[in-house]
Amino acid sequence: MKARACIRKEYSVLFLCLAVVVLILVLRNMETSSQFQHEVNSTIMAPRVSTDPDVHQGFCTFQPLSPEDALEERLLLDSIAWPETPLLPTPLILEQTSDPAHSTFTILPGRGRRQWHVGGDQLEVRINMSDFQGRPKKSGGDLLLARLHNQTLGAGVAGQVVDHLNGSYSAVFSLLWEGDAQVEVMLAHPSEAITVLKRLNSEEPDRIGFKSLFRSGSISETTSCNVCLRPTQQPLCNHTDLRTGEPWFCYKPKNLSCDARIDHSLGYNTQNLRPNEDKLFQSGVNLKVYIQASGPASVTVSPKKEGQPEVESSTVKVGPSGYYYQGVWQALGGTTVRQFNAAAISQCLKGKVVHMHGDSTVRQFFEFLDATLPGLRVFDLHGVANTGPFIALDYANNILMKFRFHAPPIHSVHSISTREFRYIANEIDEIIGGTNIVVVFDIWAHFGTYPMQIYIQRLQSIHRAVVRLLDRAPGTLVVIRTGAPRELTLYYGLINSDWQSLQCYKVLRTMFKGLNVHLIDAWEMVLAHHLPHNIHPPPPIIENMINVLLSYTCPQMGG
Repeated sequence: MKARACIRKEYSVLFLCLAVVVLILVLRNMETSSQFQHEVNSTIMAPRVSTDPDVHQGFCTFQPLSPEDALEERLLLDSIAWPETPLLPTPLILEQTSDPAHSTFTILPGRGRRQWHVGGDQLEVRINMSDFQGRPKKSGGDLLLARLHNQTLGAGVAGQVVDHLNGSYSAVFSLLWEGDAQVEVMLAHPSEAITVLKRLNSEEPDRIGFKSLFRSGSISETTSCNVCLRPTQQPLCNHTDLRTGEPWFCYKPKNLSCDARIDHSLGYNTQNLRPNEDKLFQSGVNLKVYIQASGPASVTVSPKKEGQPEVESSTVKVGPSGYYYQGVWQALGGTTVRQFNAAAISQCLKGKVVHMHGDSTVRQFFEFLDATLPGLRVFDLHGVANTGPFIALDYANNILMKFRFHAPPIHSVHSISTREFRYIANEIDEIIGGTNIVVVFDIWAHFGTYPMQIYIQRLQSIHRAVVRLLDRAPGTLVVIRTGAPRELTLYYGLINSDWQSLQCYKVLRTMFKGLNVHLIDAWEMVLAHHLPHNIHPPPPIIENMINVLLSYTCPQMGG
């Protein structure tokens, strides 16, 4: 019996050891499978579409993200959370909303009573908002833009605005030149308008619609398309990109298959505003209107005192990315922006391939370089006038330059062939990379009607592609142009507001922080300049942006 017991004990130990070995092998297999699945999913991703009620955003639906992407999305949304804006009565009572004409700003005393010096001091301005009856506002949430400038010197810098959530705000400016400095404060959107924009982006993301033509032989039919389509009895065509998972849908034609889709263009425009809400978007009244000073609107900045310590503002911890002086953008934070004439541009780009992807604001770079470089020749690819694709070659200097519009949503009145659609992430994945490759992209202006999650997820797929590019070719230069303030009317205020553009700007800067990429800070470059805001900044601003781009490309060149 004792021998049998010993044998049983030995077998038990043996079986236990075998079980442990099998468990280890299973876990390793699961880990390998998980790693393989992750590698596959980094390139081929399932469409982000779901019927799970927990992931609904209005009637937009998305497939649940990976834990990492979901956490990043949550942190990004938290980082741009706007102050609570007031609930609006129906009909809206305009007299109770923010009025720039009754609001004022005041320059606060500097050190040594009203003394300011270059470098060590910052100028702080207090802004007090009131309604149309002159009553002080008690809540925050207004979008205010601030600039310090001296037009004679061609100088300007953007201010950093802080919302105190009680109707008052601070604007803080770095003092970067000697002489006069004039303060400008603008109400871009009252808080009540942002309440409307929040509701519209959640409940009416399809207020800008798109359409596609489906054709097979002599049969053709046009249906509506969008990132988010309202549920109807009509079945949907799922045109979600299989590699990035970017969602896109069309209502299915009655007599044609989904594969018969041949083009894309802008469709309908519906603005479902409640009574009087249009009054929150009045040019010259409460849409991009300057606020007056309650006292002096300018200061005189003296030279820096010898031994004067650098002073860090207690209100704002993040300074500007740069400023203008004599009309030239001066970057702060390490990059020296040099000036490039046509000959220097040709020398800088010699032997390089420049890939440009995005919207019409990056197309401006292509157009500027095409107009500047005498040896550059644009090939006629018979693309659509505004969306391309475009390609240009300077044979003598071995310069190849490309531009391609990003994939939908695209606000184009012209018909675009669906065969020309390219998602930026997919295009980046096709680039071999190297020290002779420059990649420039932007994406923001066509996302103004959607929940921010749609923009974040588009950026996440681009971010993954950029990481893969820099992993395989670390010497590749990647430059990102940010969004910027634009001219606003009722129409543009509702579909491409400065509020939504600012949110996109913040998300983009945060998402690509720490990655080996460079930014062209178009937001501050437009805001700091004296020229009026425009979706397509005028030539002096574009020239400065090009100089920033080329300074990243050829840091040892230029004048």
